[in-house]
Amino acid sequence: MFMKLTKEQQQLMISDIQTFFLQERDEEITEFAAERVLDFVKESLAPHFYNAAVSDVKQVVELQFTAIEDEILTLERPVKR
Repeated sequence: MFMKLTKEQQQLMISDIQTFFLQERDEEITEFAAERVLDFVKESLAPHFYNAAVSDVKQVVELQFTAIEDEILTLERPVKR
């Protein structure tokens, strides 16, 4: 997977997963099990969120480009014939 996490980020996520399982399922899981859950999320689910974010960014950039293009067009001067 292309996603790079720092060791600190990964440890925080693993801890969050363990906390989630304990609070939501009343189940203690090992650090290894939480790491496997994190791997699953990174490999199977994260690409969906990533692609949605890319799509959102594309839309924002297109809107900004249109606004810039409109501003540039206001700089045109009439040509006398």
